[in-house]
Amino acid sequence: MLRPENFIPLRSRSFSSDSGDLVDAVVPFMGESITDGTLAKFLKNPGDRVQVDEPIAQIETDKVTIDVASPEAGTIQKLVAKEGETVEPGTKIAVISKSGEGVPQAAPTSQEKSASQPTPPAEKESVGKGTTKTETPSVKGKEKTLFPSQAARAPSSPPKPSEPQLPPKERERRVPMTRLRKRVATRLKDSQNTFSMLTTFNEIDMTNMMKLRSDYKDAFVEKHGVKFGFMSGFVKAAVSALQYQPVVNAVIDGDDIIYRDYIDISIAVGTPKGLVVPVIRNSDQMNFAEIEKNINTLAKKATDGTISIDEMAGGTFTISNGGVYGSLLSMPIINPPQSAILGMHSIVTRPMVVGGNVVPRPMMYIALTYDHRLIDGREAVYFLRRIKDVVEDPRRLLLDV
Repeated sequence: MLRPENFIPLRSRSFSSDSGDLVDAVVPFMGESITDGTLAKFLKNPGDRVQVDEPIAQIETDKVTIDVASPEAGTIQKLVAKEGETVEPGTKIAVISKSGEGVPQAAPTSQEKSASQPTPPAEKESVGKGTTKTETPSVKGKEKTLFPSQAARAPSSPPKPSEPQLPPKERERRVPMTRLRKRVATRLKDSQNTFSMLTTFNEIDMTNMMKLRSDYKDAFVEKHGVKFGFMSGFVKAAVSALQYQPVVNAVIDGDDIIYRDYIDISIAVGTPKGLVVPVIRNSDQMNFAEIEKNINTLAKKATDGTISIDEMAGGTFTISNGGVYGSLLSMPIINPPQSAILGMHSIVTRPMVVGGNVVPRPMMYIALTYDHRLIDGREAVYFLRRIKDVVEDPRRLLLDV
């Protein structure tokens, strides 16, 4: 859900009836690139009291979930849209009575709803030459006669889907994809169809980074009010690597290459509704504490569903940390319109040869998937080697070596 500061208030889009008591709650502006959304669910029912700017419904787009807020304090008189409908900015979804007069106090029960439904016309049966036929009411001036078996199939037959569907089986349930999930699926498939993707790997000894974190974690929290995590170290390492290999921060556009003289790092965040990639803008100008604060804020918004479209737009390079879920090794897919993505993985203690001796070391595999049309293997290997050097010896950042 978006907070009030993240969207145009609905108060400016509501209007009163002739009596001056009724106001309409309408779908707000959802972003420059979003033309419609799905009415996911109503948060209020007819007869419920609402306050100004209190959410009464949620609109699900292919990027974020947006609240429809009440333009006035009052009582929900009626809902004029249905859950699951596609709605556009300005679409009326509910009517609110400021005084609450004439508003039902509770939604009708299912029995009341069924009782209020009109009784269908009685079917007429006729027998001719020993055959029983069922006649249906005329439609648009034409009368259609069906045999009983045909009539039974015509209430019971499901509508034909737009795409081939798997036959139904026992102990299965079919759930429509959310708009966000469909958007993610489309973007990932487009990425595979567009880029010439290649992945290279390396491994990092996390000993020094873990010691740095252990030595200063309490002082870091006390001064900055945020925990010192590994992600800020990898963001700083990625910034350094992108500065050493600027082609990884570039992108192909037609017959041209666009080189970006800024670094905006996208952080892949898994949420219950799907994958989102909030952006840490101007990462090259931030210190460890500023990066950690931005990551915490954006990750919380992404999980709560309050992240805005602007906070996910753009980005020149992505970091995906599958290690938090226990992933040992993976090949991440490029996030368009970028040219590379860094995959982090779980830290596992393994026997390593150090100074001629076999010793246990906390090791992490890292992966760089890149667009081979733009980035050669040499640049990709150097980029990943720079990540390894900086994480294994963070003093390099201080000395710029």
